[in-house]
Amino acid sequence: MKHMNRTAQRAAQGPRHGTLGRMLVIAALAATTAASAQDGPVQTAVAAAGPAGPLQGVLLAPGAAGTPVALIIPGSGPTDRDGNSPLGVRASTYRLLAEDLAARGVATVRIDKRGMFGSAAAGVDPNAVTIPDYVADVHAWVANLQKRTGARCVWLVGHSEGGLVAMAAAQDAPGICGLVLMATAGRPLGAVLREQLQANPANAPLLDGALGAIDALEHGRRVDTAGLHPALQALFAPQVQGFLISEFAYDPARLLNGYRKPVLVVQGQRDLQVSEADARLLQKAAPQATLVLLPGVNHVLKAVASDDPRANLAAYGDPALPLAPDVGRSIASFILRMRSSQ
Repeated sequence: MKHMNRTAQRAAQGPRHGTLGRMLVIAALAATTAASAQDGPVQTAVAAAGPAGPLQGVLLAPGAAGTPVALIIPGSGPTDRDGNSPLGVRASTYRLLAEDLAARGVATVRIDKRGMFGSAAAGVDPNAVTIPDYVADVHAWVANLQKRTGARCVWLVGHSEGGLVAMAAAQDAPGICGLVLMATAGRPLGAVLREQLQANPANAPLLDGALGAIDALEHGRRVDTAGLHPALQALFAPQVQGFLISEFAYDPARLLNGYRKPVLVVQGQRDLQVSEADARLLQKAAPQATLVLLPGVNHVLKAVASDDPRANLAAYGDPALPLAPDVGRSIASFILRMRSSQ
């Protein structure tokens, strides 16, 4: 992918856990029963129990009671509840999605990850986490949401790395209605990272060190970063290697194999980070899955008019640019249809 050099430059700004390409409850719904549909969505600050302190988020619920409830799980790195990051991402993808879904009759909770932003008190070091830690946090949110709203189950809506967390959290979890996987890799993330590095000839000076580091982490071995190219120092920083070892161990297709609840896979066809091939691998692993391909849509679910990587990446920094129209429509339609059939 043509964006690799820009990603490597950003990685040099400081450590963050995850893969190359990372730009990238709850108050009772009963409290909203006095509001009519004409009053519009009701937004409420919410919290769930974290390991060291509260996990924080926000519930956006339609004015009517009894709506389905979805938990939006953020993507990689320091991504906040709205889908923004201090690394330059200001697309507000999750806020825009929540607003769209509320208008279509679906309540959402969007969250800050443990150790970050509003959930800073929930963990001492945001780098000292694993995928199982995030899974535990998802389960805490689901249990809290069921208790407070009376919902029989909660939908998991995961974006990018959040899709991996959603799949891991859904294993043997009766409180989860099903999965919505947005721009989610269908292969182990070590394989995705290799492909991204090798796709750009300009990354040739990085390849030997980067591919060796990926191989070591996939085998559970930590990496001595002293001899790595400077552009890779932050990507494979010692403090994030525990997370990378955890993340690289998961195979999304294997997680979905045998999963029987509803699955929606939403994939933009101008996504620079996750490919249509990944989406098809997810669909193949879960034959009951519904696949929605969105022409002209990028990784942050915005419509882009050309294949120019610069125009594509510019959308990452534009909160005024709306989500592509079919994103919220496809997700709400799926959730409401599946709810009526369950």
